[in-house]
Amino acid sequence: MEKPDKKKKSRSFRLALVDAVSHERIWSFRYTSTAMIIAIVSFVIIVLVGFFCLIAYTPFRSFIPGYPDAVSRRQAVQNAMRIDSLETRILQWELYAENLRRVVSGAEPIRMDSLILHTKGEPLAEVDARYLYLKDSLLRADVEAEEQFGVDATTVRRNLPIEALYFYPPVKGVVSDAFERALHPWIDVTAPAGSMVMAVLDGTVVYTGWEEEEGYTLAIQHSGDLISIYKHNEKLLRKAGDAVKAGTPVGVLASSNSLTKGDHLHFELWFEGSAIDPVQYIKF
Repeated sequence: MEKPDKKKKSRSFRLALVDAVSHERIWSFRYTSTAMIIAIVSFVIIVLVGFFCLIAYTPFRSFIPGYPDAVSRRQAVQNAMRIDSLETRILQWELYAENLRRVVSGAEPIRMDSLILHTKGEPLAEVDARYLYLKDSLLRADVEAEEQFGVDATTVRRNLPIEALYFYPPVKGVVSDAFERALHPWIDVTAPAGSMVMAVLDGTVVYTGWEEEEGYTLAIQHSGDLISIYKHNEKLLRKAGDAVKAGTPVGVLASSNSLTKGDHLHFELWFEGSAIDPVQYIKF
């Protein structure tokens, strides 16, 4: 006698779209309960993955409350750098105040070399004299070798990329005529006549001159193959060959009555022989 099959058959369902008037079947779909569960789970996973990608790889994450945007992160880094600089400055002022107190009271001021030895935790008397003599001889040999080939601390400079440099604005004003590489490879900065014109970086004045249409002109050579040019000056405060520091006055802006229409500074910035847009690096 054949045993009955106790295995339950899987139930199937049908989803159909039927016309309400004619009862004509327009569309139908047959599925099982297992297929329905798999479809729902797959849909939920796809939605979660899409939501994660939307938050992780698009700017929408900045709309989440409490999530810092790019500006906030940049400000946090700048604030951390300022705090570090302030801590160093505070330590310098504390040392200055302590030395001032000692001088007023007649005591001997604190010397920097004593502070360095104190931080090292090694008394100078306990250091072997022969070891110090050897280190001094090696140092002298290094210095003599550097001076022989003209390499010393005053001539070695870091070649920073132009994006890492801090440019001082030549004048405080508004850019009235923007940079255009082909027809206008400079900018015009509107400012009151008589305003001080500042050097944007440390450098050396390589040219000074006067033209009827441009007024007094001054050019400064900076490190890293950078040149800045300042035109429409009433007078110049530096001459060719002078070394200037960033932010120091180099000229006085002229009036528009004698030069051009509207009081403004004609400013050019050249990098590696090509004119560049100063607005990308200087905040006016």
